[in-house]
Amino acid sequence: GQLTTSQLWKYFLDLTNPDFETHLALVHSRFSTNTFPSWERAHPQRMLAHNGEINTLRGNKNLMTAREGVMSSSKFGDELQKLYPVIEEGMSDSGSVDNVLEFLCMAGGRELPEAIMTMVPEAWQNDITMSREKKNYYRWNAFSMEPWDGPALLTFTDGRYIGAILDRNGLRPSRFYVTEDNFMYMSSEVGVTDRQPEEIVQKGRLKPGRMLLVDTKKKLFIRDDDLKRNLAQLRPCAEWLKVGS
Repeated sequence: GQLTTSQLWKYFLDLTNPDFETHLALVHSRFSTNTFPSWERAHPQRMLAHNGEINTLRGNKNLMTAREGVMSSSKFGDELQKLYPVIEEGMSDSGSVDNVLEFLCMAGGRELPEAIMTMVPEAWQNDITMSREKKNYYRWNAFSMEPWDGPALLTFTDGRYIGAILDRNGLRPSRFYVTEDNFMYMSSEVGVTDRQPEEIVQKGRLKPGRMLLVDTKKKLFIRDDDLKRNLAQLRPCAEWLKVGS
């Protein structure tokens, strides 16, 4: 909302209630620079909070509108058109990303990590170190969605997964810490926590196209390589690409 961080504690009283506990938190705080502040633009939105810009927004929105004429759903059937337009009128770049991300999760049959990976792929085409399996997955994904390019840092959650991803340009800061008592802190700035250095067991920064992910159900911090290898094995992408060619 249109609040300073110090005002949050007085507005949301559950934050000061000792009986209130949560397993995750997604917080977004910034000065409004290029847009006028409004409640509907406040972050976090339904699934994400966003630092940066989406510079491919016009093309992304136009292509998403074009897909509405050819998309189908075994889950929604003839009622899929009731979800249109996928991107609501007058949305900001962050709101547009949030609309499409929610659509992919709710109607596209993809869990949150894969939906994010679909929208924000790595720079995979000329990466000679990337596995053939993962390249096939990205190539197959490219037929269904073009990249939403930044510079952008996207943080996201659905209540089970919480994580962050940098777009392939990697021009936004993102640092994380893991503590000995199994907490993770991720922020676009340093100094957001007063945890002592001796409590930190791991720290690092997100790299271009890489994802940071915690599965709170399984209580796991999932490595980017492991996550994307598992996602790349979900479908026979190599066979589908051969058929399509």
